[in-house]
Amino acid sequence: MRRIKLIVAFEGTAYAGWQIQSGGMPQVPSIQACLESAFARIVGSPVRVHGAGRTDAGVHADGQVCHADVDETKMPSNARRALNACLPSDIRVLSCTQVEAAFHARKSAVGKRYAYSIWTGRDKPVPRIRNFIAQAPPLNPDLLNAALPHITGRHDFASFQNSGATARNTVRELYSVQCRKGELACLRCPEDWPVLNLVFEGNGFLKQMVRNLSGMLIHVGAGKIDPEDIPGIAAARDRRALPSPCAPACGLSLLEVMYPEIADTLP
Repeated sequence: MRRIKLIVAFEGTAYAGWQIQSGGMPQVPSIQACLESAFARIVGSPVRVHGAGRTDAGVHADGQVCHADVDETKMPSNARRALNACLPSDIRVLSCTQVEAAFHARKSAVGKRYAYSIWTGRDKPVPRIRNFIAQAPPLNPDLLNAALPHITGRHDFASFQNSGATARNTVRELYSVQCRKGELACLRCPEDWPVLNLVFEGNGFLKQMVRNLSGMLIHVGAGKIDPEDIPGIAAARDRRALPSPCAPACGLSLLEVMYPEIADTLP
């Protein structure tokens, strides 16, 4: 057996998120299920795929990382091409490499980078990007930038996690939070497009933390929340203290999962 590390990009619009769903009504497919199905078609037996994290339904990725243990005698020489041939067109394996057995897509990760993309024009977004961007009213960049220092650094983010979440430790560190104009996820847009990215990089994220922070920042930029109120919202450690809604899933993209050098791929 050998451990394979994958970097995967996907459009999450048609999926129930990363994790395989069980029970209930007829299922919407998950990213994990599609990858496991592709592996099974290639090697002829079930393969468990472990992801770096669970993206929600409708969330996209340019750099999700996962790993799987496979029988090397059954994997073709170009595993990436073989997997992509078995995957739907909205999921692509960008790289497929062998790693040390100690590598774990989730446990070895030391950080992640997300982008939340917002269309701030008065008209609706152009059709080709509508599944990748959230619409908001024109936002005041000065208010947005005034809010960013209040959420950058090490804080208890309990007020910004999903209601009913069960994380025991809600302290996380955001290394940087930036507001960038003219970007959609990792892509540059035409200069006249009213597009901005909120880019979050940190050592870890609670469930829906980025979407809740983005919803708050949209309210800040629209003048509905004072930047100076953010420390009080955080101190409450209660999602009910946050007056803004969770931002829509379609605007969120996982850009990168970061690992220490010891997790680099083998020759």
